Amino acid sequence: MVGLGTQDSLPEAVQFIEDTGVKSVRMLWDASSKSWRSFGVAGQPAWVVLSPQGQELDTWFGGFDEDRVLKLASQS
Repeated sequence: MVGLGTQDSLPEAVQFIEDTGVKSVRMLWDASSKSWRSFGVAGQPAWVVLSPQGQELDTWFGGFDEDRVLKLASQS
């Protein structure tokens, strides 16, 4: 799992990680927001699940759905 930050600023993203304790998730920063646009992400939270080959399997907005992710992982 990778978190992809584009909103606000890098220092605010770092503060978010510290405040929420999501240190187990690798976080990447994209100041250009190109990554979000390429996935059609207009806000957060948003989830994009990719296959090991990089194929987009599913995208949704809202809360994390563990069952949905596990089902997708079992299919790829």
